[in-house]
Amino acid sequence: MKHTKNTESSPPMPGIGTQVKALATGILIAYAITCVALIVTAMLLTYTNLSETAVPLIVTVACVISVFVAGFDAGRASEEKGWMWGLAAGGIYALILICLLVWVAGTFVPDARKITLLLLSIAGGGLGGVVGINFKKH
Repeated sequence: MKHTKNTESSPPMPGIGTQVKALATGILIAYAITCVALIVTAMLLTYTNLSETAVPLIVTVACVISVFVAGFDAGRASEEKGWMWGLAAGGIYALILICLLVWVAGTFVPDARKITLLLLSIAGGGLGGVVGINFKKH
């Protein structure tokens, strides 16, 4: 009996390099979204009656949306554990942002805002990863 090779080929599983690339791309897109949101906020502060007290809420919402997108991209590129890749995207996003804040301020002071930013970023990225794995690229 002759053995025949299966002619149906399954799509190749993405390697760790592909996953890291998707993670990095998602984080870059997240920062682009954040930058656009901050520019729009600055314009609204300048040209409208928007109160400066609204800025922290706007920044928080922009960050959560941004990390959701980063987690979504990372989850969509993964074969499994989209939530884990989303958590990673959110955590890396937050750590980079906190490092930038420390660099600008010249000092690190752990406070409720930074902790909240870290936790919301991780949660938003994780949620994005869960949603993203269900919208996989084929």
